[in-house]
Amino acid sequence: MTRLSQDIADRFAALTLSHLGRQYPYKMDLTYQGPEDARIPADHHPIFHGSYDWHSCVHGWWQVMRLRRLYPDMAQADAIRARADMMLVPDKVAGERAFLTRPTAGGFERPYGWAWLLALHAELARQDGPWAAAIEPLALDFAARFHAFLPKMTYPLRVGTHFNSSFALIHAYDWAKERDPALQALIRERALGWFGQDRACQAWEPGGDEFLSSALTEALLMSRLLSRDEFADWFGAFLPDLLTGQPATLFTPATVSDRSDGKIAHLDGLNLSRAWCWRGIAAALGADAPIAPIAEQAAIAHLDAALPHIAGDYMGEHWLASFALLALE
Repeated sequence: MTRLSQDIADRFAALTLSHLGRQYPYKMDLTYQGPEDARIPADHHPIFHGSYDWHSCVHGWWQVMRLRRLYPDMAQADAIRARADMMLVPDKVAGERAFLTRPTAGGFERPYGWAWLLALHAELARQDGPWAAAIEPLALDFAARFHAFLPKMTYPLRVGTHFNSSFALIHAYDWAKERDPALQALIRERALGWFGQDRACQAWEPGGDEFLSSALTEALLMSRLLSRDEFADWFGAFLPDLLTGQPATLFTPATVSDRSDGKIAHLDGLNLSRAWCWRGIAAALGADAPIAPIAEQAAIAHLDAALPHIAGDYMGEHWLASFALLALE
């Protein structure tokens, strides 16, 4: 199975650096309050105005900063640091925070972008630079939004797109473990309430534009919340027929018919995120679990289907390397 290496890290970082500052095309998430809002994206988002959209720019930063830490001697390391020193600074963070105060920005990037910003902050906190301190006020803004929103979220979203609850809570939970025990407890309470009694998942997926597996992201989240034995019991009831290869869709990489179509190109991301989930689930169950080798083979199949297509068309190129890093690391 392909594993992360310095050569792959350099290629991913070079690709992502090429679009972190690329301002166009850009898809704004903006409700106009008046003609004064008709400004370029960089005026609204001093940091995250590249990579086609806000959340892709956020996790593009997560990706290059993580690669820099993992491979400090990589060819792109100096370029990454120089760009971080220029962009991840308090005055630009203040501009990002100002956008959140808009009356119509309550649902901005909820919950996908919220979670990726927390993941970025957690990564920066592991590094030898001033960037985590600069970003921290913005991270706390989004943590506060999780605190306010989760108690009134009666039902989870089980879709395979940006609105998926499980994917966001994986990253938020990992951030909260060392920083916000109350948020950690809230995530645990909500997730167990939503998913704790799920049984015999049919895994009717993928949808035509999905980049997440609703079934597998839910399972990966539960693996974070439960002990190994508890998770093994839950997972065995949630997907009871995996040892017989069912549901077959979870083992079958998605077909991508047109990588120039931004929505259809999401399916390359599905293959990468499934690989990430399968590997995480296998690790949570332990190498001796009967499902472990099956999960590993499923991960390999999904990686083989997606890795050749990380670059080539901007509709996938602006974001897929981040999901490849999740799967390979």
